Amino acid sequence: MNTNADYTSAYLQIIDDLDGDIPSRRAAYDYMRASTAIVHHRVVDCSFVPRLFNRRTYEVMRDTAETAHRILCKVIQRYLDDPAYRRCFDFDPRLEELILLPRGYDSLLPFARVDTFLDEDDYRIRFCEFNGDGSSGMNENREITNSLLPSESLRVFSENHAVRGCDLFEPWVDAFLRIYGTYEHKAEHPRIAICDYLENGVVDEFHLFAGLFRERGHDCVVADVRELAFDGETLRDKDGGRVDAIWRRCVTNDVIDHWDESQDLIEAVRAEKVALIGSFAGHIVHDKQIFEVLFKPETCAFLTADEISFIEETVPLTAFLDEGAVNLDQIRANKDEWIIKPSDHYGADDVYAGCAQSEERWNELIDAFANGAAGHPFIVQRYIKPFKTETLPPDTGIDELPDGAVATEPAWYNNLNGLYLYDGRFQGVFSRLGPLPTISKDMRGITAATLWVDCDGE
Repeated sequence: MNTNADYTSAYLQIIDDLDGDIPSRRAAYDYMRASTAIVHHRVVDCSFVPRLFNRRTYEVMRDTAETAHRILCKVIQRYLDDPAYRRCFDFDPRLEELILLPRGYDSLLPFARVDTFLDEDDYRIRFCEFNGDGSSGMNENREITNSLLPSESLRVFSENHAVRGCDLFEPWVDAFLRIYGTYEHKAEHPRIAICDYLENGVVDEFHLFAGLFRERGHDCVVADVRELAFDGETLRDKDGGRVDAIWRRCVTNDVIDHWDESQDLIEAVRAEKVALIGSFAGHIVHDKQIFEVLFKPETCAFLTADEISFIEETVPLTAFLDEGAVNLDQIRANKDEWIIKPSDHYGADDVYAGCAQSEERWNELIDAFANGAAGHPFIVQRYIKPFKTETLPPDTGIDELPDGAVATEPAWYNNLNGLYLYDGRFQGVFSRLGPLPTISKDMRGITAATLWVDCDGE
């Protein structure tokens, strides 16, 4: 079986044989500039070289994602059922209130993306974090893939390989409508809203999904949570339209930040007058303290031996950055072994890998975040060295460069793979890369298309 590196090497050789395939790269760049792959008012940076994954990668990612989903659903169910187990988590009382609101449909974790580090030499996989309904990236993957489809490089590569992308749109609409079909108070023709605090959301992506729901015959709007109104019987959007079902794209800590302005949504869920898909119980897996809780005896008590072994193999050691939980002197003295993160944020805010810091800066960060010094909890986690792959850096400015000035030499980038799960079924990958130890847009991170190679039948 060809390795992923074999495929990538062959792809880069094709580009080289085509003298950089500069016409295709210009066309892909122009496509992206005019695309809807926009995050916070900026078109995302991407590579002309897709991540090319073989059958074994597919199987490892599928099995890992679906096993994690089953375990996380067990944790959510135990939290809902057992007041004593809730004490394993350190949540704001308002979060607990939201988590315990009635759900009314079958699926415990409808939509998730589990972010992973895969060693593509030995196929060992470990988790970075878990994400629920606030996850995005589906449209980035779609648009970047579309930008490559007409390229000469992909055409030549596809002459010798079966290649397909990830469909991350229609399958979610299918899953959402199937889940809504189990809702105890379902409407015959539900009107749907995709909801977030829109200044924080990937709004272009929302509108694409809304269009797909409308194609299925369901009126669907994009709505700001703060503009919803509940009269005790019906939840309505800002234009007065009835809302029967919500795809929750807002993360729960944003709900806490906008608590007073979000009460109409909360009360409608409490009164079981709207299906909130997914429920606020998804926060249990979003908060990074879940990594610590997975190892606790209270959790191991309801997991199988195989599930416990899976956690031990895939979940890095995690603890609160607190002198009551870890030896802070050891963390200070061995900075390259650790990464610190806020327990409950998103977008890679305040994430620091020790290997990227000076000794002085690392000690400053420990002082700033340990023992609740920042005003909210931080965790410390074993740093997993990402797998590196060769790729072409973004073709920024290629539209203004002469052919001879276009970079054609590949560079080594770190990899982070987000594995999408739609109602527990593995659906595809959000492939992010970066030149620095922390992989994020603020750290010069980029996105690549994800293509399965010679995986027909999966």
